Amino acid sequence: MVTDTPTTMVYEDVVLVPARNEEVGVFTSLDSLSRQTRRPDLIVVVVNNSTDRTEEYTRQFAEDPDTPPTVVLVLNDNPHKKAGALNHGLAWLREAVGGRLNGRVGHILVMDADTELHPRFIERAHNVVASDPEIGGVSAACLGRTDLWRNPWQRFLLGMQIIEYGRAANSRYRKDVHTMSGAGSYYRAEALQGLIDWRGEVFWEDHRNLVEDYETTLALKESGWKVTANQLCIAYTDLMPTLRELIQQRERWSRGTVDTLRRRGWTKFTWHSILTMIIGLFGFAYIMLWGWKQLLVVALHGFGEIPLLWALFAFWIVYPAIMVRNLGWKAMLVESLILPELVYTVVRAYWLVSSIIKSYVTRVSAWK
Repeated sequence: MVTDTPTTMVYEDVVLVPARNEEVGVFTSLDSLSRQTRRPDLIVVVVNNSTDRTEEYTRQFAEDPDTPPTVVLVLNDNPHKKAGALNHGLAWLREAVGGRLNGRVGHILVMDADTELHPRFIERAHNVVASDPEIGGVSAACLGRTDLWRNPWQRFLLGMQIIEYGRAANSRYRKDVHTMSGAGSYYRAEALQGLIDWRGEVFWEDHRNLVEDYETTLALKESGWKVTANQLCIAYTDLMPTLRELIQQRERWSRGTVDTLRRRGWTKFTWHSILTMIIGLFGFAYIMLWGWKQLLVVALHGFGEIPLLWALFAFWIVYPAIMVRNLGWKAMLVESLILPELVYTVVRAYWLVSSIIKSYVTRVSAWK
């Protein structure tokens, strides 16, 4: 159903979907909202700087009488990237409910247009938020979805991304997560209204803001809200099929994170991320400068030359395998082989180091 003009109503669950050139996956994403056990009261799609058929497909979904009420907003000249699209949708929603979200909107789910949500996502996220009045939002646990590979290298690349997402999802039950996921984050509307009252906008509109989700997560923490994640709130997201696309995506994420950390500095909300990044750099250095050498010694002479490696070798096999047990035995086998993860670690090291360097010596990209 299409809604063209705002009407003053009360909504318990509203979904906000920014969509830029997502004609391939937007219908699947929206359809996953129709199949929710706790159906949203309203879906707001912001077609953002699109040049393909995203608007057409979105309107087809909205015109279906069996879908949740859906509003399609078109933003053709948006200089503020995804943050601008999200704020535009929130501005429309605030007008629709009389100016403020408090009392008129219960929760707002923000999801990417290339994401497919588990049918019980909203139900589970609502239960998590309802369990603690201090929780401002609950983030999705992301899992990769794709069978689009054409050669062994591409299959390796996609498989390692699936393992990477699965390993992260297995640990996303902590009470204080690094960042709310853009793939799917369920916010208490009161928390977002608090950000608007505090700084005039929820998502920071600045051309340097490449990671609006992370910046907003920090803002929520700084304004006194808790953020959490739940491994049962699952969002299935697309993976990068080529090395070039993967590095471009991860450099944007990492570069944006470094930029944000540099602006914020060392605080009680950023120290963990900064320390994690530093430890990661030392870990990569260890692997490149010492780990490969030791593996070569083992390959040539066996463990008798370095007895301590027996323990390290067992750890390198068992621990990574346990961390991906939720993905099944195939993923556990790949991780226990060590070499695939070492190769992927080199790729990760490249985008992390390049992101740090680019943060200091280059200007931000023109991605919108």
